[in-house]
Amino acid sequence: MMDGLPGWIQTIRRKYTGGEASLFLLHGNVFDVFRRQDRFLPLTEFLVEVLLKPTKTEIAVMDPSRGLRFLKRSDAEQALPVGETGPETWRALEQRFYHHDGNALIVQYAGHYFPNAPVHFLSPADRAALVTIHRWSLSRELARRDNVVFLLVESLSELNPQLVANPGLAAVEVPMPDENERAAVIGACNPTFDAAQRTRLARHSAGLRALQLAAIFKPKPVSTPEDDERHRFIRALLGDQPEAESRAAKLAALTAGMSLEEIRHLVDPDAPLPDSGRGDPLAEMLELLRGRKRELIERQCAGLIEFVESPHGLEAVGGMEAIKRELMGIAAAIRRGDTARTPMGLLFVGAMGTGKTFIAKAFARSSGLTAIALKNFRDRWVGSTEANLERVLSLVKALGPIILIIDEGDRAFGAESGEGDGGTSSRVMARLKAFMSDPANRGRVLFILMTNRPDKLDADLKRAGRLDRKIPFFYPGDTESVMQILTAILKRHHIEFTWTQNDPGYRDILAALIDYSIADIEAVALLAHELADGKPLTCEHLRQAVNDYLPSRDTEMIEYMNLLAVFEASRRSLLPERYANLTPEELSRRLAEKCRILGIH
Repeated sequence: MMDGLPGWIQTIRRKYTGGEASLFLLHGNVFDVFRRQDRFLPLTEFLVEVLLKPTKTEIAVMDPSRGLRFLKRSDAEQALPVGETGPETWRALEQRFYHHDGNALIVQYAGHYFPNAPVHFLSPADRAALVTIHRWSLSRELARRDNVVFLLVESLSELNPQLVANPGLAAVEVPMPDENERAAVIGACNPTFDAAQRTRLARHSAGLRALQLAAIFKPKPVSTPEDDERHRFIRALLGDQPEAESRAAKLAALTAGMSLEEIRHLVDPDAPLPDSGRGDPLAEMLELLRGRKRELIERQCAGLIEFVESPHGLEAVGGMEAIKRELMGIAAAIRRGDTARTPMGLLFVGAMGTGKTFIAKAFARSSGLTAIALKNFRDRWVGSTEANLERVLSLVKALGPIILIIDEGDRAFGAESGEGDGGTSSRVMARLKAFMSDPANRGRVLFILMTNRPDKLDADLKRAGRLDRKIPFFYPGDTESVMQILTAILKRHHIEFTWTQNDPGYRDILAALIDYSIADIEAVALLAHELADGKPLTCEHLRQAVNDYLPSRDTEMIEYMNLLAVFEASRRSLLPERYANLTPEELSRRLAEKCRILGIH
């Protein structure tokens, strides 16, 4: 009977039949639908259908909006106050559980009944509910009478800590659908896809719930005039391409809600198709799926994350060959599944303007991996910050393999006392550290944390097993590096130039740009372009720009940041020559001197 059902259902069944638990705390993907034969059922109905209906005489469901209701009732006399959820309801339920066999209770939105707040802040009704559940967790009589309770919550951080820490409750995570489950959902929604197509679509839909997949792929039973118009429009765009009719039908379903102009942009018959090139009947659909996936996930995590998309890969980065080789080796190891060569995380360190953010985004594009940036997830409400972090981490795990980029890491996760925030900062840091050091994430989640002040980060966050490799970034220290960076910037901005390396004075101009930040070199290049007034750049334009431009810099602070990058670097081969041979004693002495000058303690 249990064959083919999700692993978390198997876990519940094993713990319940083995007498290990009769109270279950289901968290995670609890607002999804789950496939049962040819139907998709919400979690409550799925539990009733699969686990409860065959064996329980009475099945009750409680939620804040509708109170207590029954999906199955026995013939015995009932005294339960239907539609209410006050203390009397909990007392009546307890009487029922202790005097009758075969009862089941499903509590939806459990965070509303057992909120994450100190006990002295709880209302009398909330306290009564919390004490009742705690008493049930210790009762052998409840389990002996074949009774079972399910509490459903999206994030454990929504619940009162006393409940989460209760050893009498078995916490079971309901995960996001894996690739095989997504393929099964896609096939059930649209049987016209063959096995290979289902596999490709499932691979590109990581991070989506079954509910979202069904909304995207399940054909609408009734065709509207808008659907017919969209189908005809796409069919005309595809022209006489292979399998145009079947492709138009599938694309019309995926583009519901889009304007004709948006569809024209996405379904471009003259553009090269993604993934496998022109002529691939699934390529347009994959491109549309990526767009829908991004839209759904960003809406689901509104304000917490954003997808990172760079128009440039590492080929647009001038110089820094050692860093580029290091990064592409990591990406290749992730794609091969070679976890022994895959770090848990990277720490990009170096002064401002050294290109850390640009290279992180370019690496995401060149690696072919999905990349998201973590935005501000902190909230003023009790428990909201932890809940936001849990939502992001659950999504990150489901989207893997993935790159998670955290810019200005010293501000986001700096080592602070956390006084005045009720311990939120310390809890957030503890959860983040646990996630970053989870061996199951190696090769699936790659953290890239960037900072110019690694001294402000918690030392435990930077240890091996969390941020394994520390990659230092510096301003260009020789003319060859300046030339490579300048040339890459001009190509990236499509600026024509006429000089060659042999032009008189060119090397002197490059020498003047040594120890400029990459951001300053870009500013000089754009100023020269402005001076050229639409004409190709000459050495004279560049010389005028160099003489006119005044870089803003604090030399003492920049040198301090450089020394910090040297101190944090995990490989000597990534250091420029002027720092590569520094002894630890000399480095410590110079750092101490800079701290004294800058007044840093």
